[in-house]
Amino acid sequence: MNLEQPNTLERHELQETEPSFQTKDSPPSGKSRKYGWLWLVILVLVALIVYYRFHTYPKPANAANDATQSPGGGHGRGSGAVPVVDAIARKGNIGVYYTGLGAVTPMYTVSIQSQIPGYLMQVVYQEGQMVHKGDPLVEIDPRPYQVMLENAQAGLLRDQANLENAKVDLKRYQTLVPLRAVPEQQLATQEALVKSDAGVVATDQAQIDTAKLDLVYCHITAPITGRVGLRLVDPGNYVTPTQATALVVITQVQPITVIFTLPEDQLPLVAARIHAGARLKVEAYDRDMKVKIAEGRLETIDNQIDPTTGTVKMRAIFDNRDGSLFPNQFVNARLLVEEKQGVTLIPTATVQRNSQVTYVWLIKPDSSATVRTITTGTTEGDNTEVTSGLVPGDHVVMTGVDRLQEGSKVRTPKSAGRSPKASS
Repeated sequence: MNLEQPNTLERHELQETEPSFQTKDSPPSGKSRKYGWLWLVILVLVALIVYYRFHTYPKPANAANDATQSPGGGHGRGSGAVPVVDAIARKGNIGVYYTGLGAVTPMYTVSIQSQIPGYLMQVVYQEGQMVHKGDPLVEIDPRPYQVMLENAQAGLLRDQANLENAKVDLKRYQTLVPLRAVPEQQLATQEALVKSDAGVVATDQAQIDTAKLDLVYCHITAPITGRVGLRLVDPGNYVTPTQATALVVITQVQPITVIFTLPEDQLPLVAARIHAGARLKVEAYDRDMKVKIAEGRLETIDNQIDPTTGTVKMRAIFDNRDGSLFPNQFVNARLLVEEKQGVTLIPTATVQRNSQVTYVWLIKPDSSATVRTITTGTTEGDNTEVTSGLVPGDHVVMTGVDRLQEGSKVRTPKSAGRSPKASS
């Protein structure tokens, strides 16, 4: 009994301790649940406030649109009209151009070869120099050909003397034959000898002419006016007529031509204009189509269409006095086919397009903007032809169209001094 009492006491203490542990931890668990519900309510209230704010007050973009659509026009109820830059439709002329890719092609390119063999003694020209027809270029050693000329001249003198002697004998025989002093056969032989000596003299004269021509070939001159290229053969070299390398190459650059191509669909109008006697202007532009290099005129059209590309070649001629066009240079050729007179023109920047129509923003007399559908024709540079929808004097919006809606009030830099005009 005494041994079991301590266990009984321990159990009793444990039982007293457990209630005290539960009583101590229970209250904090209840507070945690209370605070959790409180935070949930706060989050719901914040969400309701945000939702109410964003759906009750309009967005800035919508507010701007509403202000534009309001009867007062402008932004912010009476704060003013939409600022824009306008342009006035005018009557003027505009050209119809066809554009094709081309290359600068010289009218003449001459590769000069030696006509005789010999040593190259002197090069007279400077590389890249402009030479004129007849200017000296190179000199070949003339001494061998001078000797040949002298030999031919000496042979001519000898043979001329023989001819004169034969002619004297012929006259004597012609006198003696009637007297039967010499046989007729001897007279016939003498006549043949005179003809033979005359042929020898003619041969000698031909050799003299050949020697003189060779001497001329020793002094090579420019056959055309143009620009010489780089030196291809140096002095001291032995040159022949059959060598592969030319002595010099001359290219005519004034005038010069441009050969370009156009689609065959554009050929009928160009051909009709040429047959009517028109001199069509051609402008040469650089590779980027930004800088105009030169102006010329259409010279001729090729006699056939290339079936592989469906294009036809055309040649334009340019004076090229400033040397701006260089042989084999790539250019864009713009052919002025016709010039339309007295048409309605507007800046290209005012033309707007969508998937259905082409239109502009027209400014009415009451300074309101409206969409006007137009039909455009030729566009050239910054100008566009309007065939219908506008008349000269109409004001159209050029910049600021992204802020416009139908009926929007607009304000232009010159609107204060602009007199009212009738809308088309």
